[in-house]
Order: sequence, then C-alpha cells, then structure tokens
Amino acid sequence: MIKVKNKIRKAANRTYLAKDFEAFRSELLEHARIFFPDKIQDFSEPSVGGLFLDMAAAVGDSLSYYLDHQFRELDPQLAVEPSNIKTHLRNAGVKIFGAAPATVTVKFTFDVNAQLFAGGYRPDLNNLPVVLSGTKIKSLEGVIFSTVDDLDFAERDLIGNLVHQYVVKTVDTNNIPLIYTMSAVVDAVSGEQATETFTIPDTHVPFREISLSNENVSTVISVKDSGGEDYYEVKSLTQDSVFSSLKNDFPDYELVPRMLEIIPAPKRFITKHDPTTRLTTLQFGSGDAETLDNDIIPDPSDLALPLYGKTNFSRFTIDPNSLLQTHTLGIAPRGTTLTIMYRYGGGLAHNVASDSINELEDLILEFRQTVNPGGALRVRQTMAVNNDSPAAGGSAPPTLSDLQQLIPAARLSQDRVVTKEDLLARLYTMPAQFGRIYRAAVGRNPINPLSSILFLVSLDRSGALVAAPDSLKKNISTYLNEFRLISDAVDILDTRVINFGVRYTVIVAQNVNKIQILKQINNALAAALRRKYFQINQPLVVDDITNIIINTDFVVSLTRLQIFPRAGTVEDREYSSFTLPIEDNTKNGMIFGPAGSIFEMKFPSDDIIGSAL
Repeated sequence: MIKVKNKIRKAANRTYLAKDFEAFRSELLEHARIFFPDKIQDFSEPSVGGLFLDMAAAVGDSLSYYLDHQFRELDPQLAVEPSNIKTHLRNAGVKIFGAAPATVTVKFTFDVNAQLFAGGYRPDLNNLPVVLSGTKIKSLEGVIFSTVDDLDFAERDLIGNLVHQYVVKTVDTNNIPLIYTMSAVVDAVSGEQATETFTIPDTHVPFREISLSNENVSTVISVKDSGGEDYYEVKSLTQDSVFSSLKNDFPDYELVPRMLEIIPAPKRFITKHDPTTRLTTLQFGSGDAETLDNDIIPDPSDLALPLYGKTNFSRFTIDPNSLLQTHTLGIAPRGTTLTIMYRYGGGLAHNVASDSINELEDLILEFRQTVNPGGALRVRQTMAVNNDSPAAGGSAPPTLSDLQQLIPAARLSQDRVVTKEDLLARLYTMPAQFGRIYRAAVGRNPINPLSSILFLVSLDRSGALVAAPDSLKKNISTYLNEFRLISDAVDILDTRVINFGVRYTVIVAQNVNKIQILKQINNALAAALRRKYFQINQPLVVDDITNIIINTDFVVSLTRLQIFPRAGTVEDREYSSFTLPIEDNTKNGMIFGPAGSIFEMKFPSDDIIGSAL
C-alpha cells in the first residue's frame, strides 16, 4: 500500500502594511518567489509575470485608496465630496443659505400743511400718511430695497406729541408756519420680491416638497393656501408652535413696541437650500388633513391584532407609512393652491454707499384719517427718500468649504437653556421689537434652591437706566418658557440702580489754568464712568477714580475724594429712588451694592464736582 503524504503549505506571514502600488508589488513579488519558484522566473516589467504583478498591485492600490477616501469622508472637516458634505451639514443642523441681502436705514421726508391746534401750529395730522411695509426704493446702481415695517408718521407719544421729527419749511408774512417738512427712518432690506402659485392635487403625499424657481431665496414671507390659511416656517417639523408678535397697547409701548405670543402651527414647513444649485425647497409635514387624528402620537395599542379565541396566527404584513399620517409632524397640503411670497437676491454689490438710495420705485401710502385731497397730493409729490448711512450685510453665497467650517459650532449649539450662559445668550438675542435688555444677570435664589433669579435693567428714551417694563418681562417669560428645562424656574426681578456722584479736591502746579485742569479731570472721569462700562453686581473701584485724577497733567496731589449717593429729585434732576450708604458698603477700596444692583453716573456734568488749590 502506497501512502501519500499531504503536503500542506504553511501560510505566509502577512503584514497588511502595504498601502501604495510599489508596496503591493513588492509583497506580491516576494510571495511569488517564495511559493512559486518553479512556475515563473521572470518578473520584469515587459514579462507576463510582471504584468500579473502590476495588475494585482493596481487593484490593491485602488482598493486601498478608496478605503482611505471613504474613511476620510466620514469626518465632516475632511470630507471633499459635495454629496457627503451636504449630508454632514444636514446632520449637524447647519442652516444653509445663499447670497445674503443688505440692510439699510432709510429716511423718508415730505412736506405737509400746517394746522392750528391749541393756540399753536403743528403738521396737519389728517394728511400724515403711513408708508406701508413692502414699499420699494432703488439705489443709483439699480439695487432694489423694500421696507420691512410700517412707518406711521401720525404716531404720537403718551402726552400726544408727534414721535417723528418735523421742521418749519415756509412761513407767511406774519411768520406763521404754512408748510412743515416731516422726516422719519425705517429699515429696508435688499432683494427682489416674487410670488409663485402651486396647484396641489387631492392626494395625500407625506413630506411633500415644492421648489422655488429663483436662486438665493433669503426670506419666505408668507405661504397661504386657497382657503386663506397660513403655513408657518419652522426649524424642524417636530416644532408645533411659533412665535408671533402683536402691537403693544399698554402704556410702556414706547420701550416695548410689540408683544410676544406663541401660536400653534399645525400647518408648517421647513426650507432646504441646495448650496450647489442655489435653489430653495419647501418641505411640508406628513399628516393628512382629511383624517381624524385626535392623538398627538398614534397609540401603538391601536395596532394590536385581536385573536378572537384563536391560539395561533399566521404571519401578516403591515404598512409602516400608516404611522406617518399623524399630525405630529405637521399637515401636508392636498387639494389646494399654495401662494408663496418670498424675497430673493443679495451679494456684495448690494452694499451700496450712503446717499445712493434716492428713487421711489413703488411707494405704498395709506391715509388713515379724513384726508384733504390737496394736502395728500402735496405729500405724494414731495415724498423723497435717502440713506444717510451705507447699506451693509450683503455677502456672496458661501461655498461648501465655508459651510463646512460651521459644522463644529452647529454641533455645540442647542435649542434649550441649561447653563447661565445659555440663559443670557437667549436674552440678548431676543428681537429688539419685543423690548431691549440693557443688562442682565443671573443669581441664586436664597429662598428656593431650585430656581434662579434674573435681574434686568433697560434704558429709557434719554439713554438712562430704568426698570424693565412689565411688557418686556412678559415677553421674556413667554420667550424663555419655550427653551427652559421642565424642572427649571426663573424669577424675574428689577435691578436696583445706584446713582452716585464724585467730589474731589486737588492741588495743581503753579502758573496753570485751574479751571482748565478741572475740566480735563471731569472729562476723564465722565468718560471712565460711562454707564456702558458697568455690569450688574459689579463693584465701584475707588482706586480707579483716584488714578484718573492723579495721572492728569499738572495735578500735584489729591487731597480729598468723596463718593456720595444721588437719589430722588435734586435740582429738578430725577435720580433713582434707591440710595446706598457708601461708607457702610466700602471694603478694600471697593464699593459694593446689594445683590442685583448696578452703579450709574447719570448726570456727569452735575455729579462730578471738583475744586483746585
């Protein structure tokens, strides 16, 4: 019997370190010479053996390259393929946008007849128009701007005086005003405005998408269906409510023009901008408006199958799309016509210079009083517009590389308030029309450890510190309630304003003008003690005041320095009602106010008192 011995070749020790063509070819050549020495001897480039090695090495090199490339594409900062970059942008929540429009403040002026009132003269209120939002104006370069708010020239303050400026233009022989020139400013934004209509068939399509025809859409102004109902733009389709603004009818409307409220948004959409084509797509929700969906989320128990006494059942099929008909993600339009109004266009060319916007392209006026035809005609014929400052904010469309740099910041951002910094960031970014916060600070609540105290202070029309209006606090409460955690509580309190003055005595060099030296010191102190340099709960450092005084030229020494409080009414000047005992609250050269207080030098020309020896 002949025994055949199985010859099992030992596996080669592979390193798997080859990455490029030469490394692959070198390993393949070594493998061939070790295990196939009697098959092919010639592995030179022109030979068949060299051909086999080159082909195998080329395949390995290609696979290695694409493996590294695909792994690289997983990193949002290293990806280079446009489709992968778009995916990273979408996953990170980066808001993709096109060319940005420019914004500018424009001044409207016109002539109006004078009116006798209460023994004096003023512009005829019946002939004061409202320049409606959407009024189009044009620059010398042909760039179109549109006003974003209504400009009511008949607006009056609490005591009945006109808010906007007016000056006498012409008078008669008795110096009685005949014509006034009125002026007021309003914000405008560049770009063309377009309206498109889309007929939606009467079939339910979840997450229906509609693409707009113009590039670089900056704002979707409105979306209405044929029934007159609005569709609201949201950040994501899970957002079922939006902020809305109403005119503030309370006495503090001068500081808080608009009230903030939350309204439901069952019909909503999101916008998606393609950075390659520059086109914008509107995506609607998945709910079917014709189905009765009383549940916020479908009840999974409704899908359970009754067995009716059976002890077994066969496999069955289900339609997962039936779960998408819930209204949780909004209602998809069907059987209607959508009218979409939007603004598009922008770029660096829209940053026009000052005094270049002076043409009325489409003036939209409305007279809300019993108007005099002749006076109204004068208003229309003399209406003019101009921009005292240049337009700014216009920029070219960002490239994919530019958007790619926004991914880390987008991943760190959040739609909730967790830390103190989150709370302050939300407050300072609230739109100004709902009230402007000058300073805010967050502190611990000594009574309730589960809540925080938010101190607020605002500015009045003169620029002085004043307690935040009640309407502003209501707006803040409504605004923050959408972002706070369910277990958090915030108590909003007024900041106590501490008005103070400075009295000093210095010895100056001989043969110098003492009055001039005192004026220099007072100006330096007034500049250093401006209210913009103070924060809530910030102490007043006495040494800073001392250094300013003694470092003034020709000041030899400081013999007296006193910080004293100002409160109530002093020589017809109104100060804060709160007073602080300065000496009792001075420690280590610093004056500390109580928690939730801020220092203010309200009237520097009267509150800085100096004398020279």
